Amino acid sequence: IKYNCNMKQWYQRRVRAIMSVEIVLSILSLPIAVILMFLVIWNIISFDELKTDYKNPIDLCNSLNPLVLPEYLLQGFLALAYLYYMQYLGIVIMLPLTVYHAYRYMRRPRMSVLGIYDPTAVMNGDEMDRNKKEGFVKLGLYLVNFFAGLLWMILAVSS
Repeated sequence: IKYNCNMKQWYQRRVRAIMSVEIVLSILSLPIAVILMFLVIWNIISFDELKTDYKNPIDLCNSLNPLVLPEYLLQGFLALAYLYYMQYLGIVIMLPLTVYHAYRYMRRPRMSVLGIYDPTAVMNGDEMDRNKKEGFVKLGLYLVNFFAGLLWMILAVSS
C-alpha cells in the first residue's frame, strides 16, 4: 500500500511539472508568435512597396536581409521547443516550416551579407509574387500558432 501511495504522489508531481512546462511554453510562444507575425507583415508590406515603386530593390534588401536570420532562429527555437515537449499541433505547424526555412537558406544567393534577398533578382515579377505568397502562407501559419498557443495556455491554466 505504501508503494502505491508513493507512486500516486510521484505521478501527481509529474503531472504538475508537465503542466507548469506547458504553461511556460504557451506563455513563451505567444510573444514569439507576435514577433514572427510582425516580421512577416513587415516583409509583405516591403514587397508591396517595391511593387508600387515606393522602395527600390537595394533599400528593400537592406531592410529585409537583417531580419531573415532572427525570424528563422525564433521559428526554429519554437519548433524545437514544441518537439521537445511533444506539442503535436505545434510540431505539425512549425516543423515543415523549419525544414523549408533551412532549405531556403541553403539555396540563398551568394552575397556579402546574411539574408536571402538579392537586389538583382528581387525585382523579377515571379520572384516578387513568390515572396508575397510565401509571406501570406507564413502569416497564416503564425496566426494558427498564436491561437493554438492561446488555447494551450487557457487549457493549462484552467486544469
